[in-house]
Amino acid sequence: MTYMDMLGRRSIILKRNIGHLIIKDNRQGLSAQESNFYQNMIKEWHQNECELNSVRKQP
Repeated sequence: MTYMDMLGRRSIILKRNIGHLIIKDNRQGLSAQESNFYQNMIKEWHQNECELNSVRKQP
């Protein structure tokens, strides 16, 4: 598995987990701990996407 494959897989996992938390938030709301976890996952996903884009731009 290459680094790019690993970043792509991580992005998929983060998006799926973020989606589950969005659904939970819409249904019943999130606790403070879940909200903090959700925000950290968003930051991780954004950082992961930036790394993935920089790897794609390299020759």
